Amino acid sequence: MNIFDKDKNLIFAIGCLTLSALLFSVMGICIRYASHSVDNFTIVFFRNLVGLVLFLPFILKQGMSFVKTEKLWMHTWRSLIGLAAMYGFFYAIAHLKLSNAMVFTYSSPIFIPLIAWLFLKEKITKVMLYAAGLGFIGVFCVAKPDQGLLNWVSMVGIASSLFASMAFVTVRALTQTEPPERIVFYFCFIGSLLSVIPMFWVWRPYHLQELFFLIAAGVLANISQIFMSHAYRLAPAGQIAPVNYMAIIFAGIWGFLLWNEIPDFYSLIGFVFILLAIVLCSPIIQKRRYK
Repeated sequence: MNIFDKDKNLIFAIGCLTLSALLFSVMGICIRYASHSVDNFTIVFFRNLVGLVLFLPFILKQGMSFVKTEKLWMHTWRSLIGLAAMYGFFYAIAHLKLSNAMVFTYSSPIFIPLIAWLFLKEKITKVMLYAAGLGFIGVFCVAKPDQGLLNWVSMVGIASSLFASMAFVTVRALTQTEPPERIVFYFCFIGSLLSVIPMFWVWRPYHLQELFFLIAAGVLANISQIFMSHAYRLAPAGQIAPVNYMAIIFAGIWGFLLWNEIPDFYSLIGFVFILLAIVLCSPIIQKRRYK
């Protein structure tokens, strides 16, 4: 593959990951509204169940050969850590401002280059380290330690970010042999089997408005997962990971429009650092990696 093809794939990967972040931020809106009356166990279960239902027509069309895989153990591991990240992510959305929840849960690019280096043997360039460093500063400014960075809810969010980074790197490894649709299917299938267990204790009839937000969150999440899987198939995890920070920007916009959450001065400074981190993984900058 020549440099032009690599740049083309990188541009498309960044576009896919940006759209994935946008859809995830809209999913956050649905979860925030649903969490007003629905518990976290139910939200996680519906998110996985809806995704599984969406895949049924696709499976019927493709045949059972579509679900055959030699990477079942890796799909299971991706589902376990992804589900753990999901529980923490949804809990943070329900108890924090939407933009703050996105900050904690989308700080995973800070961990991704190291994890990708440890498990996938991907190189860590100076540009990647600079991008991760700027992103961390941005997260620090938006979170503001004096306003609860180290409280229980925030720690749950940070833990979900670490689990998410491990899931992203696993997705990167899976895309070498597995199509994105199969990766999302196994995540929804295994996730549904596991998340249905606590539902035996919390199940109840749900109102139409609750069902709307639960189903919408599941649909948006799975479409976002597909775009994310395509992105990580086209480019190394550590190279495009900072684009995930776009979800924080989107969440800040939704927070302002829907809940009148106005970013303060430090948050705006944090957004600038986050955008700089994204610029560092742009094709123009990353092109130096191949010289």
